[in-house]
Amino acid sequence: MKIGCPKEIKPQEFRVGMTPDAVREAVMHGHEVLVRSGAGIGSGFADADYTAAGARLIADAASLYGEAELIVKVKEPQPQERALLRRGQILFAYLHLAPDPEQTKDLLASGITAIAYETVTDSRGGLPLLAPMSEVAGRLAPQVGSWTLQKANGGSGILLGGVPGVSPGEVLIIGGGVVGAAAARVAVGMGATVTVLDRSLTRLSYLDDLFMGRLTTRYATAAAVAEQLTRADLVVGAVLVPGAAAPKLVTRAQLSTMKPGSALVDVAIDQGGCFETSRPTTHQDPIYEVDGILHYCVANMPGAVARTSARALGNATLPFLLALADKGWRQAIADDAHLRAGLAVDDGRLTSPPVGAALGLPAITPDQVLAG
Repeated sequence: MKIGCPKEIKPQEFRVGMTPDAVREAVMHGHEVLVRSGAGIGSGFADADYTAAGARLIADAASLYGEAELIVKVKEPQPQERALLRRGQILFAYLHLAPDPEQTKDLLASGITAIAYETVTDSRGGLPLLAPMSEVAGRLAPQVGSWTLQKANGGSGILLGGVPGVSPGEVLIIGGGVVGAAAARVAVGMGATVTVLDRSLTRLSYLDDLFMGRLTTRYATAAAVAEQLTRADLVVGAVLVPGAAAPKLVTRAQLSTMKPGSALVDVAIDQGGCFETSRPTTHQDPIYEVDGILHYCVANMPGAVARTSARALGNATLPFLLALADKGWRQAIADDAHLRAGLAVDDGRLTSPPVGAALGLPAITPDQVLAG
């Protein structure tokens, strides 16, 4: 199969869909890999690294999309990329369709088969292709949050770790999953006072054991969220409903109850955000203010640390990529129910019921696709 790896064109996106190691593995499996010139530079991979791994460099996007049967990339295709997609092609990438009706419409119109990283599952009920980037984004959240709080950025001027004789800042993490646990690890390490809210008592018990009393866990009722907001200097939104739009857990009215200059970091922004006042931002212009509260809502946070992120994502996607290329998408998803869960679009049909519910569109299940 001809596998194409484009250069990412989303603003400040430095990751790449295939590392040279992944290229080498695909070539060893008998596939031809086409890589856009310069695709890996932001992640620390030169064109020469790809040619040494057996890839053929392609000078322009139109030629790459025109030849490739399987497109492997990181972020959702941008409008100019969607115009290059064609019926019968396979797209394997993060899509996040629930908050993105325009992308969904274009992918349906293109006739492609699209498999979304973020809804591929594993035997433990996890999301193995989302998890490594969730880990990165979670660890980044306190880091970018502490930067947002600096006075020069419009923040309150709080140092999260405090100093002797001065209390540390308070960090509220809403959601105790992969993102929340990673954010807690860094925030605790910085010396902040950390509270994690979640609706799973099992997860809260796990976090309590993991951190051995170095943070506070609370069950995530609306009252608990409201109370903690009044105390927090930094709030990390770390909730996820797989494939669906993120629930809005903090309203605009609640911003007035927070300390002036406090910060919200919305790691759920790819799925529409979990704060009512969230809107996507970029690494070039990451912060905006609403009612005295700073918002950091960069939609591709892991792209800021592309060297780490590209390698971590490549490790996770490689087995699935090889299955798609070796078997073809239909046989690959027939053999693997976890990969099947990632099927989002096929030949003009929406195949993700959660996306259909979010956008008010008819949808069938991946099982129905296989059943014909």
